[in-house]
Amino acid sequence: MLFERKNLTNTELTSIYKSLLYPRLIEEKMLLLLRQGKISKWFSGIGQEAIAVGATLALDPDEWIMPLHRNLGVFTTRNMPLHKLFMQWQGNKEGYSKGRERSFHFGSKAHHVCGMISHLGPQLAIADGVALAHKLRKDKKVSLAFTGEGGTSEGDFHEALNVAAVWDLPVIFIIENNGYGLSTPTNEQYRCESLVERARGYGMDGVKIDGNNILSVIDTIKGVRDYCIEHQKPYLIECMTFRMRGHEEASGTKYVPKHLFEIWEEKDPIKNFETYLLSEAVLTEEDVTSIRAELKNLIDSELLLANQAKPMEIDTEEELDDLFAESTFDSRQSTVKHLDHSDIIQHSPLTTHDKRFVDAIKEALHQSMTQHPNLVLMGQDIAEYGGAFKITEGFVQEFGKERVRNTPICESTIVGAALGLSLEGYKGLMEMQFADFVTVGFNQIVNNLAKIHYRWGQNADVVIRMPTGGGVGAGPFHSQSNEAWFTKTPGLKIVYPSTPMDAKGLLIAAINDPNPVLYFEHKALYRAVSGQVPEEYYEIEIGKARHVRSGDEVAIIAYGAAVHWAEDYAAEHPEISIDILDLRSLAPLDYAAIRAAVQRTGRVLLLHEDTLIGGIGGEIAAWIAEHCFELLDAPVMRCASLDTPIPFNIELEQNFMAKARLHEVLQKLVDY
Repeated sequence: MLFERKNLTNTELTSIYKSLLYPRLIEEKMLLLLRQGKISKWFSGIGQEAIAVGATLALDPDEWIMPLHRNLGVFTTRNMPLHKLFMQWQGNKEGYSKGRERSFHFGSKAHHVCGMISHLGPQLAIADGVALAHKLRKDKKVSLAFTGEGGTSEGDFHEALNVAAVWDLPVIFIIENNGYGLSTPTNEQYRCESLVERARGYGMDGVKIDGNNILSVIDTIKGVRDYCIEHQKPYLIECMTFRMRGHEEASGTKYVPKHLFEIWEEKDPIKNFETYLLSEAVLTEEDVTSIRAELKNLIDSELLLANQAKPMEIDTEEELDDLFAESTFDSRQSTVKHLDHSDIIQHSPLTTHDKRFVDAIKEALHQSMTQHPNLVLMGQDIAEYGGAFKITEGFVQEFGKERVRNTPICESTIVGAALGLSLEGYKGLMEMQFADFVTVGFNQIVNNLAKIHYRWGQNADVVIRMPTGGGVGAGPFHSQSNEAWFTKTPGLKIVYPSTPMDAKGLLIAAINDPNPVLYFEHKALYRAVSGQVPEEYYEIEIGKARHVRSGDEVAIIAYGAAVHWAEDYAAEHPEISIDILDLRSLAPLDYAAIRAAVQRTGRVLLLHEDTLIGGIGGEIAAWIAEHCFELLDAPVMRCASLDTPIPFNIELEQNFMAKARLHEVLQKLVDY
């Protein structure tokens, strides 16, 4: 192995050696603890240390790195206290995730490390978002994300590299090619000769290097970093290495030919670098012995400190509270906070105008873009074209293409990029062109956005607009009601307005909220529903329902377009005293308002456009039965759409809709 020291001093070379050796010695200790049953699982990076250590040394300490589960060298080279890392690996509350996460599935904002999730590809998109933040601020910084050769087969790899290239982002992608994805060799994973060849297809440069040569890794990444900053371009680096142990210790290595271990043992990054330093008289044998003893003593002392941690004390209230970050929005900056319809109509001095639902959404976005200079809009065709529904028409002329960004068709990476923006203090708002298309961004939403604050305290300041619903003859893939896919996911807030006033106020509230919010907006309401909307900047509080109409015979609890179905039905049937509650927020639910509706009538109909099975109506019905049983005069009933895909034909669609069965179900409830 050829090492080129260039202008590195003996002191610098020694420091690099210590940084390289440290994670190896820690791993040897961890393998011992694993055999002793003191930790439950370990993913070894033995033989690959030069990549993680070299990449981290090549970057500035305040540049974000998105590591994987074999990149212990990232964490140690960023000087994260080892005793706290030990606590993390032991599942202790004083670790980085309060015992909630596995070995390397965590991050630390103080150390600019964003931990992975098990799905391998999503962290690449987060690096895009961080790099976009640097680009917008004109920082001379990069972000860096790791993937394995197995991860390059995932769609997230393609999406992230494509977006980085199209947006000219200063991001470095590192492929650690260690020969195996768990037990699957590279010849069963891809057919190109080298993975770095893919760079050219994305319009970016790339290089393949010896990932076991620490000096080559450092020198290459330093040069690539300078290139990315100067040219504002991404770069792909394929680092060739080998995994000397199993995917994780329990899986073993029987599937790997023995001769490969013999070949790569000769290429061991630590042994070779140590031999080089000895040959160059940078170190003596005594120095090596001393350094090893020093590091082992440090590891033992840090482990001893970690073992003094208190036993886990369960605090259920804290577990629930840590789902969300506290809002840091200064309400004094806004004209008014937490309005409701009665405030506007009866008591407020605010100036109101009659607006369509679609125009209220547009006004909320426009005022939020003015209120928050760090707000970035992203979505397909939202710039010059103005979006599929023309809501952002004119925005690019006023706010510029940097903040109103057309995206390639790659929902997963845009959700991840919004999270990356959040790491750097930006607000990301993504327009999902149709809510149906969220399926290809599902993983990022339910596993990254929803869980990240609970996992390690990093908020996801992201809003996803979800044009949803039927009644427009658009068929199964442009008309679904899919809000219930997300209402069961802890860590997400979900709002679904039915009026123009709520559409504006809830969208502003969602953008002001530092947590991930899915904002469902019914397409059929865009230009069909109008109402009084204040021209001022205001919020409608998330988690608060709206009492639409008073009645004492039956309560209809609904949201979205179903609220209008309920109002129309009540107007057409004055002989029935109907109480109507508009939920507005589906997560969190306003349980006090739900109970009050039950108390007013004793009979409850849950009405929604979503299909019956698995719809949120079932959850609310169960809650009412459990908590309000003594108030009921009849069983809780549900009226929902058919349990089929939503059809294209207008007559079939009308039959599909819950509205088609509203009279039948409500009469059954009244007659009970």
